[in-house]
Amino acid sequence: MLAGEAGFSSNFVTHGYFPCSPHGTTVVITARVLELYRITRLRCPRLAIQPFVKSLCDLHGAPFRPYLATQFSVAFDVYLATLAIVDARVKALLQRDAPDWRLKNACPACMYKLEDEPPLLLPFLSTKDGNNSLKRWDRRERGEDGAAGASKERADSRKVPGDYYLSRDEVDLWGQEELEELMKGFTPDPVSAWRAASFPADLCQEWKEEDDGCSDRWANMKEQVTAKAWGMYEETGVFLSLCRHGFVLLIADMVRSGELAKYGFAVTNHLIKALGEIAEGYDIGCKAGKMVNAHPVLGKLARENNYRSLVGAFHGHGHCRLCQLSNLATYVEGVGLEDLEYCETFFSRSNALASSTRYASRFHRQQAIATFLGHTDGFETYPNLSGLLCNKYKRALEVLRTEPALEQAMRDLGVQTKDTFVEWLAREKECLLSLKREPLEETLAMEYYQKLVNLDAQTTRMNNTLAIPAPPLSSDPTQADYEADARATRRLEAQRRHAIELHNKLLLAVQDLEIRMDVAERWVPDSEAWREAATLVQRRRYQRAIDELQGLIIARMFELTKMNMSGTGYKLRKHIAKALQARSRAVKTALENYNSAGAALRPPRPPLTWEQVVDYAFLSDFDLLHEGREDIREETWAKPAGRLAMDMHFKIQRAQEEIIRLNIEVRRLWTYMQDEEGFLWREEGRIRREHGEALAYQVRRLRLWQEQFNSVHRSRLTKLKHTAGFTGTLERGTPINQERLAAAGSESAVPQEPSTSTPPPDSDSDDSDDEAEALAEHWALLRVTEDGAGAHVEPEVVIQGA
Repeated sequence: MLAGEAGFSSNFVTHGYFPCSPHGTTVVITARVLELYRITRLRCPRLAIQPFVKSLCDLHGAPFRPYLATQFSVAFDVYLATLAIVDARVKALLQRDAPDWRLKNACPACMYKLEDEPPLLLPFLSTKDGNNSLKRWDRRERGEDGAAGASKERADSRKVPGDYYLSRDEVDLWGQEELEELMKGFTPDPVSAWRAASFPADLCQEWKEEDDGCSDRWANMKEQVTAKAWGMYEETGVFLSLCRHGFVLLIADMVRSGELAKYGFAVTNHLIKALGEIAEGYDIGCKAGKMVNAHPVLGKLARENNYRSLVGAFHGHGHCRLCQLSNLATYVEGVGLEDLEYCETFFSRSNALASSTRYASRFHRQQAIATFLGHTDGFETYPNLSGLLCNKYKRALEVLRTEPALEQAMRDLGVQTKDTFVEWLAREKECLLSLKREPLEETLAMEYYQKLVNLDAQTTRMNNTLAIPAPPLSSDPTQADYEADARATRRLEAQRRHAIELHNKLLLAVQDLEIRMDVAERWVPDSEAWREAATLVQRRRYQRAIDELQGLIIARMFELTKMNMSGTGYKLRKHIAKALQARSRAVKTALENYNSAGAALRPPRPPLTWEQVVDYAFLSDFDLLHEGREDIREETWAKPAGRLAMDMHFKIQRAQEEIIRLNIEVRRLWTYMQDEEGFLWREEGRIRREHGEALAYQVRRLRLWQEQFNSVHRSRLTKLKHTAGFTGTLERGTPINQERLAAAGSESAVPQEPSTSTPPPDSDSDDSDDEAEALAEHWALLRVTEDGAGAHVEPEVVIQGA
């Protein structure tokens, strides 16, 4: 035993016991219990320290005391710090500790690029979104009148190991204040790159900045919501970025705010600098793309790397049709069948962390989240990667099998070639753009018509007012009746003056419009121009009735989805159900207004029924009801059969792209598994020779973990190879980055068996062998973290077991 209390505590750790204090140790907790809690919490994130310690007290028949949870928390922090040191040393020996190394190698299917691969139009697909479940309560004193007082947060300078988190400083560089400084002297381009890439330049010149109907409709968080959150929480949630296979790329804390633009800017900037050309799915991807393009710094970087902002398939239901045609994955070349909605799936799992992190310290909250992210990547996402690729492949093949149905639909519609569907899509864009605002001559005509109607009505009121005779005055000024008659006369004179002034005001407006419109003869109700303008006004009322109905349906769709979502509590379900009842009445009222407005048109429009409205799946069904200067509902592409055929065509196109991408990703994964296993074999032998058995044991554990999951991957991919329609290959490729490959003639090129080995998972061994193996594992772990301050004593049982 070493001299001094520090040596006394270290000796405890050497035997697999973690003390609760560095000096005067009286309570220790075994590494087995700490590891049990670590793994159990990763699989059940709701399990906090206190209920686990209470369970231990129940096992020992001891009463629970609050200080026991504190002691366990201290020991658990030491244990996690020990694991972090081990991980850092292993990464350094494997030369995997460079900045952003994990980010650049997070997903084998996305990032392990091979030579001679066919080029992809969108090389890397990711998705990002914010989530407010992982809030953390702000610890403050109670001030006067219940206001928040001084902070009670204990100072803690520790930082969470790893590189999942973007620091607050990096995120704040993209805040409002910094943006205002950057915008000084900055002049944006008159035509944005996203427009020029999608539409003709002559149309771009005519559009306003907010031209797709979604920028005003969608916002991340209302200020009245964030204002309440600022007073209650320190961190109000997290902002997450994932690749298309679900691997975590980056995460950032949302601090005292809602889902502000700076979080998306910070994530996008970091990804572009690390990965190059990317395409991101976002629930407000239409608006986010414009904001990125307009940013004085990020915009230039994004354009140089062909950055693309898209809208996920689920959130696409809430975007208008014009936005869908530009940003929805179905119509974007190169996306394949990717829905870009993995954040929602991930949040459904990470929400379980909320109960155990809501009142934690800042460090412990980040520690729990980062540990959960690492475990999810290693033990959920990677083991399921091959299954995900196989399922995507089978889904793409199912879509391709619908091609005969598309050919039959083309014959029924009289469509000669598939290029017709592209023309339909362009025609639909053109028609929807014409609906964004009326032509100036139509706007002036409707305004002139409305002013004439108001002038006629005011002329009638003025004439009626002037025709009212003045009340006779009493002959005796001293009588009370005289005063009443005088007040009535003054009141009548005021009404006449106001009527004349209002009439003159309307007359001036009419005269001004006549000059602007070059009207030689004033319109009258019997004139053709009057009737045409009246029809335009009625059509506008009809269109606005559709807009109101569309907005109510948006809310109804999202409410129904939330009400049936797993994890929604009983009270919230009841609240949503009551809101839906009120919403249904509002929808019925809007439906009545629409039918009334449609019936007033000539010819009258077919009415909509409640059953038709509630069955609408995409809001595009509402947008196509709009009428411009022509009735687009008579177009083939606007009819249900034509729309179904057009969507089927583009879905088949995306399925063909998906097959090409999956063939590349399957070969990448197949090559990665062989290269990674060979690399770890060689590094294990090298580290054993140069650094001893303890560090080699850690590399061996990593290799065994890889081999166990890779065997499942090989089985799935081999089965996929024999699937009808598979056009890929499982031949090993040559990676562009050859850091995992051994140098020619290198001594470490041949894998070397380790000098010690653990029994395979399926072999039989007695309890004493298990005990020795477990102790050997802890001893190897602790030797790796030795800092040279003093030699640890090896327990005899560990030496025998090893």
